[in-house]
Amino acid sequence: MLSGVRIVELEALGPAPFASMLLADLGADVITVHRKTAPPISETAQGKLLDRGKRSIVLDLKASADVVLLKRLLKTVDGLIEGFRPGVMERL
Repeated sequence: MLSGVRIVELEALGPAPFASMLLADLGADVITVHRKTAPPISETAQGKLLDRGKRSIVLDLKASADVVLLKRLLKTVDGLIEGFRPGVMERL
């Protein structure tokens, strides 16, 4: 149904991983950006469920080299899902 649609999800809590899981279930190519500094959510049973059908990459968004990689990745996708608190994405 969503074949050919590419989405990047920045790892977060709440509805963002669930929404991207549903998009992946519908056929979208979802790439999850996991944090280097925090223990991955994907190690929990809930995280494994929410990561189904997604590809993943580990980046440190406070490192300039990783930010360059993320910006290059974002140029190739159709959408971005992030679930940070207000202002966090702007700071990154």
